[in-house]
Amino acid sequence: MLIDDQLMTRLEEISCIALSDSEKDRLKTELLETLDSMTGFTKLDTQGVPECSHVLGNTNVFRDDEVQPSFDRELILANAPVKNNEMFIAPKTIG
Repeated sequence: MLIDDQLMTRLEEISCIALSDSEKDRLKTELLETLDSMTGFTKLDTQGVPECSHVLGNTNVFRDDEVQPSFDRELILANAPVKNNEMFIAPKTIG
């Protein structure tokens, strides 16, 4: 894979960061080393190895939903600094 100035500029844009020229040079080197180490996986013999989505063989355990008692809403909201009739009201955290 070619890691050039155009790719580094694109990575800066999508990461919302600004890199100095020395940081770009260092990062290029590190990215190339990482990609080179990944190419070793293409040399592995995977014949006879079954495909799996989880290396430990875990599977989802499904259960039926059961309605269970919960806390009293008024009691929980009693100490909320800002609330409406049903929920806490908090300041926006994502811009």
